[in-house]
Amino acid sequence: MGKVVITPEIIAEHGITPEEYQTILKILGREPRIVELGIFSVMWSEHCSYKNSKPLLRTFPTEGPHILQGPGENAGIVDFDERLAIVFKMESHNHPSALEPYQGAATGVGGILRDIFTMGARPVALLDLLRFGDPANPRTRRLVSGVIEGIADYGNAVGVPTVGGECYFSPAYDGNPLVNVMCVGVIEKDRITRAVGSGAGNLVVYYGNATGRDGIHGATFASTELTEESEDKRSAVQVGDPFMEKKILEVTLELIESNAVVALQDMGAAGLTCSTAEMAGRGGMGIRVDLDKVPQRAANLSAYEIMLSESQERMLAICEPAKLEQVRGILNKWDLDAHVLGELDASGLMKVYHRGELVAELPADKVSENSPVYEREARRPEYMDSIPDAANANLGPATDLKRELLEFLASPNICSKRWIYEQYDHMVQTQTLTPPGDNAGVLKIDGSRHSLAMAADGNGLYSYLDPFEGGKLAVAEAARNVACSGARPLAVTNCLNFGSPLKPEIFYQLSEAVRGIGAACKALNTPVTGGNVSLYNENPEGAIWPTPIIGIVGRLDRDVKPVKAGFPAAGLDVALIGPPARDLGGSEYVRWRTGKVHGPCPACDLDHERRVIEVLVAAANAGWLASAQDCGVGGLGVAVVESLLLGKPGLGLELDLGYVARGNEALRVEMFAETPGRVLISAAPDHYRQIQELCSKHGLPIALIGQTIQKSDQAAEAAHVGPELHGMQEPLLGNHDAELGIRHAPSGLRVRIGHLRNAYESRVSIFPPEKPVALYEA
Repeated sequence: MGKVVITPEIIAEHGITPEEYQTILKILGREPRIVELGIFSVMWSEHCSYKNSKPLLRTFPTEGPHILQGPGENAGIVDFDERLAIVFKMESHNHPSALEPYQGAATGVGGILRDIFTMGARPVALLDLLRFGDPANPRTRRLVSGVIEGIADYGNAVGVPTVGGECYFSPAYDGNPLVNVMCVGVIEKDRITRAVGSGAGNLVVYYGNATGRDGIHGATFASTELTEESEDKRSAVQVGDPFMEKKILEVTLELIESNAVVALQDMGAAGLTCSTAEMAGRGGMGIRVDLDKVPQRAANLSAYEIMLSESQERMLAICEPAKLEQVRGILNKWDLDAHVLGELDASGLMKVYHRGELVAELPADKVSENSPVYEREARRPEYMDSIPDAANANLGPATDLKRELLEFLASPNICSKRWIYEQYDHMVQTQTLTPPGDNAGVLKIDGSRHSLAMAADGNGLYSYLDPFEGGKLAVAEAARNVACSGARPLAVTNCLNFGSPLKPEIFYQLSEAVRGIGAACKALNTPVTGGNVSLYNENPEGAIWPTPIIGIVGRLDRDVKPVKAGFPAAGLDVALIGPPARDLGGSEYVRWRTGKVHGPCPACDLDHERRVIEVLVAAANAGWLASAQDCGVGGLGVAVVESLLLGKPGLGLELDLGYVARGNEALRVEMFAETPGRVLISAAPDHYRQIQELCSKHGLPIALIGQTIQKSDQAAEAAHVGPELHGMQEPLLGNHDAELGIRHAPSGLRVRIGHLRNAYESRVSIFPPEKPVALYEA
């Protein structure tokens, strides 16, 4: 190819700073070729190198008795039983989803699946964590529809169940949605495969989809802010093929099971560049590839385009020459071809040829493992000192808490997300014990007597108010949700979604959130196994809320039945573990009522959280818990309603909140505050007394607040009716006898369960239905 003169303009277009270019000159001892500049550009981007976040990430606790693989590989691995291990990771596809929501979300799912099965694990579950802008914004409709359809189409086609997740709306995410996907897989310990190339003379084998022009500079695009000009970068968004993904999944697992390959790496961010440089660099090897051997689906691809393409569903394997025919045979069985691109050598150099010309020659380890690392300036944002206090919020008189509860249940961030997760197949593979909508997804793992629990959580509002507390709370809530199922939390993956690290206020948010996450992981004994950093999440109006998302896996011990959130029977004692509510600071309720953010951020007591986890796990192992529900977003009021609606049809509940100070204002705080470390449980009366003793032993407050009541069979049938998924035209009210009653001086409240269900499921999407839905009868 003709020589391209490297100008300052070309350097800037590649996202390389003048200082970084000087480093490149020192590494090469000459000016780079254009292909080499492209390689450095993508490998030194934030998306691939973590150059702005690596010093912070090094502070995470990463070791523990269950950890088999920590950060640095495609995914983390934790010990599960004598034979099996769990492989899990979380990734983001925020920028691509902002431009092409369907393909951006779909290829996000595909990428995280490949991270898991590249290690040799079979993916068994997905969780998706979504953040969108104002529901009233017309653009939000397109983003929501496209993202959810992309996730559903890809995951369902590949055959991996989606068992959990979150969806949250705020103007803070206008124009820059967050699409974070977590994948969990199961592997036999003796089949763990790593992306470390070894053995001079071993062959470099490409299989999967042919290479096109889609996704070129996708990693670099993901490392810049979104602007009005970003629409011109749609070519940086990849196009997914879930049916090819299914084939390469099965092929990859068979290659590993047959011991046919030495190492594997998917061609994800930075494509062929990343897979070749990383496998060679990690193994201290050199690698030689001939781009003429790369299968191509577009005409006249240049060497630059081939190396930087992020076409999806492509894999790179290292195999011994003697095993090439075995590899070919396995690939051919699945109607795939083996393309030998080159081989490993002992030179330590990455050499790339195209049409007989050497187009790139550079040290593999310098590209993959030795990117520049920056210590950025951090400065506390001024806004943090002027956030109004929720105690002074104009909430109006608390004269009709019944109406407020019903209207709050129908709000976008509280209402049922059934309209989302019913588009996902959660029963494929037939291992799901706890479906979406509960505290945690729980799977029965074939070949093991243990069950696997998983949850993912994060609250951008908390981190906006106080990033240190927000980081702690993200870990604590995810761990609490796993523990509510009866599982002991084992380890953490994360996705850190922030604005530009070049802005001191944003870097302060990132550094404080990381500090909070690290503190919580140490306190709760849940080491970090890896994850993802997604920076530059900004639009022309500014940065998103700082949003750390935490994924946790846990283990239910042998033959322990998972605990669910719903009340399963009548005659159960209902109790609240944890302290009384403190205030409405940081609550969704106040944001919903006022349209504004109010502090203070809820404070997370990590020692209290640790003791809550111990009690929940011990009570579940003893068989004492009938149900457990975390009091998270929306507080106790929402937790009570969800436990009723997720439970046995026809149940009513009588609560006595006599421990709360007199007056509706105090009751409103108790119902809607988001004080951390509170869990709503139910248990048979004799089991409740044992749980009470267990809480006393661990120094935890617990209050008996009510009892479940069974109503008539007719009421049970009526309460079980819910709205259709795609368009409820008439309100479903009915004469439901079952009720939620809350006794509290001077009046309390009483509301029919049918009305609660109608409010909670009144939105078949986040957008108002064409006909207004009556929340309850006058």
